[in-house]
Amino acid sequence: MKMRDRLQQGIYKVINPFVKGLIKIGLTPNMVTTIGLLLNIGVAIIFVLGAEKSNRGDMSYIGWGGALVLFAGLFDMLDGQVARLGNMSSKFGAMYDSVLDRYSEMIMFLGICYYLVSHHYFLSSLFAFIAMIGSMMVSYTRARAEGLGVECKGGLMQRPERVVTIGVFAISCGVAGHFLGGDYKIFIPGVSFHVFETMSIFTMPITLMAVMTNITAVKRLQEAKKGLEAMEREERKSGIKAAVLVGLFLASGLGFVNNAQAQDDPSPLTFPTPKNVSNQLFYVQRDPNTNTIICQLNVDKSGAVVKDEPVNVFWIRYGDNGEKKELSYIQRKFAYGILTKDLGNGQFELRFTSHKKLPMYLYKSATDKKYHVYATINNKKMQLDRIFLRIEGGSFWLPNVKYVEIKGHDAAEPTKSLTERIKI
Repeated sequence: MKMRDRLQQGIYKVINPFVKGLIKIGLTPNMVTTIGLLLNIGVAIIFVLGAEKSNRGDMSYIGWGGALVLFAGLFDMLDGQVARLGNMSSKFGAMYDSVLDRYSEMIMFLGICYYLVSHHYFLSSLFAFIAMIGSMMVSYTRARAEGLGVECKGGLMQRPERVVTIGVFAISCGVAGHFLGGDYKIFIPGVSFHVFETMSIFTMPITLMAVMTNITAVKRLQEAKKGLEAMEREERKSGIKAAVLVGLFLASGLGFVNNAQAQDDPSPLTFPTPKNVSNQLFYVQRDPNTNTIICQLNVDKSGAVVKDEPVNVFWIRYGDNGEKKELSYIQRKFAYGILTKDLGNGQFELRFTSHKKLPMYLYKSATDKKYHVYATINNKKMQLDRIFLRIEGGSFWLPNVKYVEIKGHDAAEPTKSLTERIKI
């Protein structure tokens, strides 16, 4: 365990009794988060009052502002613990916490920048603004990366470090101002300006923070890039392999036996049924995730089938909040892409790019006057609805494929549902 994590666990042991007290009096995590925001508004008010009512040499407002920064920062830890210990965690609560944390930090920096500008610390106010930008980008980079499925928590200037840095050095500046005086300066012989003053106790760490937060944001971006590229490589491999298997195992007469009566062996995943997809023909699903390939009839604005490309193929990435995404070049050319041939009279021959030996046919049903895709599976002509590959373990090149299941309807009797399972 990292030192940071050990320190965090130690703090939790200290504050847990207080957390349990908050739970007993009925405080919810969102209420604790809101209190943290209000306290940070108080921080900004202290700095604004210091700008308006104190002179340049008065560091007392900085000290009191720093104390309130640390106190408000405590509530950043309390809300999470209240949620965990009180069993009140929720997705909205996590989002609410993140949004209010960003507001809290920006409001705090607003007060600091106002104070520095008012007392003519223009260069320091610039660095404070840059530190605010870096702080926001550190948080945003992590949130965006995790939204894309990559963990991104590294760096030296995460929110707890930023809160402690500002709070501790603001208090130190206030104490030093009381004992040394706000106008205390250090000069070096031969240098025409002072190299240190009391305010430097507060502004130098902010300058360091301005550098470190942006470095942390860039590092996280690089870390996310590596993680996302690795994910894309694995998805391309998985997608291509699964599509090749679909093509191979759908084809009849390849030595596989129909085992529709075999003992059921369901996937551990719960696969969603695609809904509200206009002109859907059929879809493909497979372990190890719920992301789904949709094959959709491609029509123009007048509703006529686009003869050059009658089938549109795309992802619904249920693992990424149901995001619709086009196939990559490799997936389209070597895996899930569909080759088409216009047979005339509104009929088309279709073949997966991963397995060109299995013909499928797209034409309008005489029963419902709608387009469907048909294929012959185990000597039965079916109207395809769903293709599913059950994969359990194995390796990428030698996956343990338990079976392929094809669901649809009897082409000769469209009201009759069919399920063909090919055991491997």
